[in-house]
Amino acid sequence: MTVKFTKYHGLGNDFILIDNRASSEPSLTPDQAIQLCDRHFGIGADGVIFALPGQNGNDYSMRIFNSDGSEPEMCGNGIRCLAKFIADLEAQDISSDPNNITPRSYKIHTLAGVITPKLENNGLVTVDMGLPQLTASEIPTTLAPADQKVINQPLDVAGKTWLVTCVSMGNPHCLTFVDDVAAISLETIGTLFEHHAVFPQRTNTEFIEVVRPDYLKMRVWERGAGITLACGTGACATVVAGVLNGKCDRRATVELPGGCLEIEWSEIDQRVYMTGAAEQVFTGVL
Repeated sequence: MTVKFTKYHGLGNDFILIDNRASSEPSLTPDQAIQLCDRHFGIGADGVIFALPGQNGNDYSMRIFNSDGSEPEMCGNGIRCLAKFIADLEAQDISSDPNNITPRSYKIHTLAGVITPKLENNGLVTVDMGLPQLTASEIPTTLAPADQKVINQPLDVAGKTWLVTCVSMGNPHCLTFVDDVAAISLETIGTLFEHHAVFPQRTNTEFIEVVRPDYLKMRVWERGAGITLACGTGACATVVAGVLNGKCDRRATVELPGGCLEIEWSEIDQRVYMTGAAEQVFTGVL
C-alpha cells in the first residue's frame, strides 16, 4: 500500500495529514498510526489526521488517531492544520499555486460537531470552536452533580489537593491555576490527572499561570498524547476557565511552549474563537 502524506504543525503540536477524500473510513488503522507517530521508528507526530468526505452537507470530515492509537473527538491545533492541508489539496486539484489561495472557510464534521476554520489573509487560521460545555455530565466528570458546573473544585492528585475547573470543548479538559507553570512536573502528574477515576473518558489537563488578565501561560498534558508543545482546545478551555474564575478577560493571548494563540470567548454569541498558525513541514510517501 502506498499512501502520500504531509507533515504539519500548529505551534509544535505536529500531525501527519492524509488525503482520505476517496473513502469515508480512515485508510490507516490505529496500530499503524502508533507506528507512524513514533519519533524514532516512524515519521514522528502527536497524531494522524484524515481529511474525509463531508457528511450532512458539510465540506469535509475530520478523523484523528492520537499517538497512542486512541481517537479524540477533535483537536484545535489539528483542525487548523487540516484547513491548511485542505486548501493545499484544493489548490493542487485546480493546478494552482498552493501559496496563492483565496481565503475561505470550511465546515468540517468532527466527532465533537461541526467546526468552522477560516484561512485569513495573513496566513493564520481562525476557528469557530463553538460553545463551551460546562456541566459535569457534558465534560464528563463525577466531580459535581450532572447538571452543575465544576468551578474551583478540590481534586486530590499525587498527595496534593488541586483546585480545578472543568470545561469541554468537544473534548474534556481539567484546568488548574498555578503560580509558576514551569515548576509543574508534567511528566510525573500528567498521567495521574488523565486517568483519575473522576474522569470516565479520561481528560486533558492544563496548568495555567496568569501573567495579566489578557495574557496567560499554559502547559498541557494531552489525553492520548502526553506532553505536547501546544493544545488548541486546551487554550480555548484555558480562557473559559479564566473567565469563570474571574482571572482573565474574554479576549486573551495564551502562551504555550510552542508559541501563542489568540483566544476570544465572545460575549455576543458565547462561542469561542481561536486564531493561530499552521505550518507545512514536509511531504512524503509511505
